[in-house]
Amino acid sequence: MAGQDLVFGVNGEKFEVLSVDPSTTLLEFLRSNTRSKSSKLSCGEGGCGACIVILSKYDPVSDQVEEYSINSCLTLLCSINGCSITTSDGLGNTEVGFHPIHKRFAGFHASQCGFCTPGMCISLYSALSNAHNSKNSQPSRDCLTASAAEKSIAGNLCRCTGYRPIADACKSFAADVDIEDLGFNSFWRKGESREEMFKKLPPYNPDKDLITFPNFLKERMKRQRNVLDQKRYHWSIPVSVAELQGILATTDSGGDRGLMKLVVGNTGTGYYKEEKRYGKYIDISHIPEMSMIKKDDRGIEIGAVVTISKVIDALMEENTSSAYVFKKIGIHMEKVANHFIRNSGSIGGNLVMAQSKNFPSDITTLLLAADASVHMINAGRHEKLRMGEFLVSPPIIDTKTVLLKVEIPSWTASSTTGLLFESYRAAPRPFGSSLPYINAAFLAVVSHDASSRGIVVDKCRLAFGSFGGYHSIRAREVEDFLTGKLLSYSVLYEAVRLLKGTIVPSIDASYPEYKKSLAIGFLFDFLYPLIESGTWESERKHIDGHVVPTISLPSLSSAQQVFESKEFQPVGEAVIKYGAEMQASGEAVYVDDIPSLPNCVHGAFVYSTKPMARIKSVGFRENVTPIGVLAVITFKDIPQVGQNIGYISMFGSGLLFADEVTICAGQIIAIVVADTQKHADLAANLAVVEYDLRNIETPILSVEDAVARSSLFEVPAEYKPEPVGDVSKGMAEADRKIRSVELRLGSQYFFYMETQTSLALPDEDNCLVVYSSTQATEYTQSVIAACLGIPEHKVRVITRRLGGGFGGKAIKSMPVATACALAAKKLQRPVRMYLNRKTDMIMAGGRHPMKITYSVGFTSDSKLTALEVKISIDAGIDVDVSPILPLNIVNSLKKYDWGALSFDIKVCKTNLPSRTSLRAPGEVQGSYIGESIIENVASSLNMDADVVRRINVHTYESLRKFYTEEVAGEPDEYTLPLLWDKLEISSDFKRRAESVKEFNRDNVWRKRGISRVPVVYQVKNRPTPGKVSILSDGSVVAEVAGIEMGQGLWTKVQQMVAYGLGMIKCDGSEDLLERVRPLQTDTLSMTQSSYTAGSTTSENCCEAVRLCCVILVERLKPTMNQILENARTVTWDTLIQQAYAESVDLSARTFYKPESSSADYLNYGVGASEVEVDIVTGRTEIIRSDIIYDCGRSLNPAVDLGQIEGAFVQGIGFFMYEEYTTDENGLVIEEGTWDYKIPTIDTIPKQFNVQILNSRHHKNRVLSSKASGEPPLLEATSVHCATRSAIKEARKQYLSWNCNNGDCRDGSEVGFELPVPAIMPVVKQLCGLDSVEKYLEWKTCT
Repeated sequence: MAGQDLVFGVNGEKFEVLSVDPSTTLLEFLRSNTRSKSSKLSCGEGGCGACIVILSKYDPVSDQVEEYSINSCLTLLCSINGCSITTSDGLGNTEVGFHPIHKRFAGFHASQCGFCTPGMCISLYSALSNAHNSKNSQPSRDCLTASAAEKSIAGNLCRCTGYRPIADACKSFAADVDIEDLGFNSFWRKGESREEMFKKLPPYNPDKDLITFPNFLKERMKRQRNVLDQKRYHWSIPVSVAELQGILATTDSGGDRGLMKLVVGNTGTGYYKEEKRYGKYIDISHIPEMSMIKKDDRGIEIGAVVTISKVIDALMEENTSSAYVFKKIGIHMEKVANHFIRNSGSIGGNLVMAQSKNFPSDITTLLLAADASVHMINAGRHEKLRMGEFLVSPPIIDTKTVLLKVEIPSWTASSTTGLLFESYRAAPRPFGSSLPYINAAFLAVVSHDASSRGIVVDKCRLAFGSFGGYHSIRAREVEDFLTGKLLSYSVLYEAVRLLKGTIVPSIDASYPEYKKSLAIGFLFDFLYPLIESGTWESERKHIDGHVVPTISLPSLSSAQQVFESKEFQPVGEAVIKYGAEMQASGEAVYVDDIPSLPNCVHGAFVYSTKPMARIKSVGFRENVTPIGVLAVITFKDIPQVGQNIGYISMFGSGLLFADEVTICAGQIIAIVVADTQKHADLAANLAVVEYDLRNIETPILSVEDAVARSSLFEVPAEYKPEPVGDVSKGMAEADRKIRSVELRLGSQYFFYMETQTSLALPDEDNCLVVYSSTQATEYTQSVIAACLGIPEHKVRVITRRLGGGFGGKAIKSMPVATACALAAKKLQRPVRMYLNRKTDMIMAGGRHPMKITYSVGFTSDSKLTALEVKISIDAGIDVDVSPILPLNIVNSLKKYDWGALSFDIKVCKTNLPSRTSLRAPGEVQGSYIGESIIENVASSLNMDADVVRRINVHTYESLRKFYTEEVAGEPDEYTLPLLWDKLEISSDFKRRAESVKEFNRDNVWRKRGISRVPVVYQVKNRPTPGKVSILSDGSVVAEVAGIEMGQGLWTKVQQMVAYGLGMIKCDGSEDLLERVRPLQTDTLSMTQSSYTAGSTTSENCCEAVRLCCVILVERLKPTMNQILENARTVTWDTLIQQAYAESVDLSARTFYKPESSSADYLNYGVGASEVEVDIVTGRTEIIRSDIIYDCGRSLNPAVDLGQIEGAFVQGIGFFMYEEYTTDENGLVIEEGTWDYKIPTIDTIPKQFNVQILNSRHHKNRVLSSKASGEPPLLEATSVHCATRSAIKEARKQYLSWNCNNGDCRDGSEVGFELPVPAIMPVVKQLCGLDSVEKYLEWKTCT
């Protein structure tokens, strides 16, 4: 049969592609060939959800449409032939009206930067569609449960919101949700009836709001077979195993199928990045023999191309006597990857990756325990192998051997035996995309021993995987030992000792001892309840629930207490974020959404992998220029009149390129320019840099080396913190001292959803227009001009919005924009760059690591008398903004009354990537240092840390001593003691602290901790320009220096302009909000724009536009008075028309300059968190967090609430999850979503309560408002401190198991430091890697 054209639909529009590279992904096509830009590229790995779309398939035989969410970044375009694709803007948009999902996301304030929001909306839509089309339910909105609504976004990442408002927006569609439990929103106000609440929600009707499959595709699918022309597309679609074998037979006789690739969902490329080009793709997803699911009494057969989602459905649908094992496997498989990967990825693909590439698969472990088999075919020869045999056979990938199906046998118990099956996985996230540290699955047949009434193991299969071995294994020696044994503590003890020698991670595996400990813990959890209870149940309740093998996502709960002010309407109201619905639909334009001009080219960086080396040459592998490459640009291409400069800060500048010698790993060496971003990225990966290490100075790769070699950055006098009091005297007054304690803090990556990006366009008269995702447009303009050797007025930098910033797009965005500008000038054509996630992570720098040593003095009742601190900050190779760190650290550390405080802080220059500002730079470290000291003081005195904190929180007098009178403000502005007491009541802190003690007494394998911490955070207002113009129709535009990056700056500015112009008090002036439009930042229009950072940019911009409005109102008053001479009232439109007729200047620009005496001020907050630590795995669950924060008089409580929650969750990431490390050369190890884990919806507090205190005592602030962007991040220290408290209890218990003759030692005197981040292996190690063995020893001897 002749091949057909590639035809599909996108949002109902027909697309016919006559020829395409078969490696082209759906995302590439959507972003370059359609109007839709709502699907975003963020990770390129299938791990973030920014790119997901709905794929709809029509089956002409059954006349049914199947639809589900997929990753467009991994899905190959040719694979969607005959399908329909729907993006978020296909659900609804500004033109046809927004979908109820978009409206509810906006109304629940669930979008900040907006970059992730379209993907979130698609995930929720997919859940609604699945619920509506469920076979087990009547089609209605009532099908969706609150749990399913939350779970729908478990694979989506968001760095801004903290997830709580997103969860509420999703749950608003659920039938079983209590609408009163939904969080703060713009639809209703507290106290309204349930009926009113439901009425005010944007209505959702599945019959109207769910998409339909295009008729043109239905007719096409009915007429012709889904086969593409192989010559044009290099894409084969065999429809039988015989046809597939025939295609494979055309490969060489050696058996290697070479440049042919078998594909189903192509999800494997998310993990194994594809670098070679395949000549032909074979889509095997249409072969019936490989797509079937067959069930009978013997078991279940599943075709190799069946998606993991369908496998789960088939296993969970089982209702036979053998369903028990199948359902257990299905439940576990729901934790594999995420729902959009499971919708595309096949079970066969997972098994082949595990067998041939050692992929850490959960599925192989499950199937190994269940004694599954696989069927394969090669040249017509069928072969059946049991799973264990399959895993150790020669790799089948890239051979003619094809995996056909998987066979899982039925397991049933007899009348006298019990059948047990449990599976386990320990991973950084319970449900989000996360590979496990280790997984396990155990099957056992057990019976009663008549004489002892104990349990005998008749048969068992113990499988382990993902621990750093080559594949999943069975612990056969342990199985043999247990078989026939009567279970007892001593037998279990011997079994775990045997297991310890069986689990042998490879040499390069991370945390090998932790993984061994997990394996032991899992086996213990499986067998221990049988010893304790002497019986079995198919659904056993585990003792203490110390390991939950089938974790379900509990429904999140929250409470928000905010106050909307009416005094300065609409300022103070919870106005929906400007453009929120547009962000949800995906129509909001980011830099990479700007359409490319026809001659636009793309760039990618080649970076150094050596910290110090002479560059001999830059070329490509095998001296072959990769396809699409147009140029390689280095420092030699900088104009002679220009400079090799990549950034400017207030402290200095840095290089754009390495010149003759690299000075750190990750330094830019060259830009590869190619015709597409894919070709540029591939070429950069193929680049070969030849280094010469002879006669090169030894690099400095630690702060110790930097201090020893006096490699330090100078800190200007105005940034040097001042000591407080006499430390010598304070130490002399101390009853107790803790001396020379060492702490270390690591780094953190920004993980903005939009990576660094820029677009440079050559313009007339040697000018350039540069669109940059930057927080510092003015500095970017200066750097580009300096690099190119042209005046700044020839460089126009424009920034509309960022897909997240957090400080990472201030200094670090400048080299990207400058590189684009240089390439554009050299090639005289548009150049754009969009860094892939790996390159972005390598070059970002992140938060400053540091080494801290302190000595503290205190009295016997815990009153602090003196603190001496020595800190070595790793600034990396460039100065960046690192000299601000000492002052920021000390300002945050001063939140307690230390009596006296001295410090020696060194900013170290090392041959590592330069660090930069990341949300609360220095402050979060300073706050943590303070809390760590308090914890140690409390421990040494055997006091409650909460009591020690309260004793040492400042009085107003000590606050003035530590912060100066000007910064401390008036006495009634010091609200921290009030916040401390209010949170104690609202969080029920004292009662819960007692409950925690009771829980710890009653539970062996889970321990809880609770902690409350204060925050004092100093910020500074900065000079800021603003401009407001009234147009002839009465609409208004506002231009500000600040960059909108999710913090709601534009929304607050919009409100302030409406308030300011409303002071004219004419008819209609009270309704100006919707008529105000904030404009993008343009450096040739808005000069002196400085940078957006430090939490105060929003209020500064608001004050700037307010001053503009004052000017405009004064200009309009004469015209208004003149009209009122002849009329009783005047409308806004009439007033503006008359002012235009009279040539009144209706554009005003101001430059707000805060008074130096009141520019700095303090922010206050308190955070309390309760956690539960699983001693067996080290997993920490945040049970509840309560936050109270003083926003002054909030300019927009909805925006500030979002900032508070988002900052807090980002802080959780720093303290608990995010590892950002470097190798021996200083090159960043983490590369993306597979190994860098930011918080997800399943790792935030299960109960998340926030109060905003509107204290209103701030006459020197902008309408009495205060900052909210960064300070709340510090409250996340409470999670770390609570974890420390729980670990302390676990350590006490561990020591009690060493008792001899009743002589128990109290572990409280044994001090310890809990590293940051407190990841699972760290927590487990502190709780005792051998805790299970110790416990069994203790039980055996007692």
